[in-house]
Amino acid sequence: MGIRPFHLAFPVKDLQETKKFYTEILGCKVGRTDVNWIDFDFFGHQLSAHLKPSETRKVEGSAVDGKNVPVLHWGVILEMEQWEKLAENLKANNIKFIIEPYIRFKGQVGEQATMFFLDPSGNALEFKAFKNDASIFAT
Repeated sequence: MGIRPFHLAFPVKDLQETKKFYTEILGCKVGRTDVNWIDFDFFGHQLSAHLKPSETRKVEGSAVDGKNVPVLHWGVILEMEQWEKLAENLKANNIKFIIEPYIRFKGQVGEQATMFFLDPSGNALEFKAFKNDASIFAT
């Protein structure tokens, strides 16, 4: 049985700004929309951006591999080539990184390429990649 798509709803400050970021920067397609929300096809998963500025907040960090990783974040595990292309696209679009693209846990179990950045509402996103997907849950 293949992996089923997940659904995540999250608050945003401005729907048009959010739509531009998720479609033009991340390449998501728009699904159903309303005056108060937008659904995105987020790499095969359903994200629902809800207009609720009062629910957006600054993310807090936690130490991981010597970096201050945002505790509340989401993203996708990409194939390495996709991850590299996304990193270059983000840099070309002058996206400010919380954590610049790098290899985490280098030479250890769970070695992975990772990067963190914020969407326009301050939601933290992490995109990562592994040389081999069998390493995703390796201990």
